[in-house]
Amino acid sequence: MIALENIESIHNTASTAAQKAAQDYITKHGEDWYCGFAWVTVYEKGSTKLGRALKAVGFKPAYGGGLQLWNPSGHGTQSMSVKEAGAQAYADVLRSFGIDKAYAGGRAD
Repeated sequence: MIALENIESIHNTASTAAQKAAQDYITKHGEDWYCGFAWVTVYEKGSTKLGRALKAVGFKPAYGGGLQLWNPSGHGTQSMSVKEAGAQAYADVLRSFGIDKAYAGGRAD
């Protein structure tokens, strides 16, 4: 069971991991020319306790269901690969805390 009072701490841990993953990607590969977007989707209704907690840290309703947080690394690059690395790291942290329906996504611009 997820301790919902810790969701802000989980979010902060996941955000830090996303920022580090984005910077690590840039250090290793540079910024790709491929522009795009990345996000994390948690397949949870916004009306549940977890859904309300996620909305409190910035998640918004997703088209097609669930809740999404766009560009969780907060990196200002246009590189889709950098943003996807951050989104994947964020989703991995959520899953490590028991939020099993967390997935990274991305698309080209």
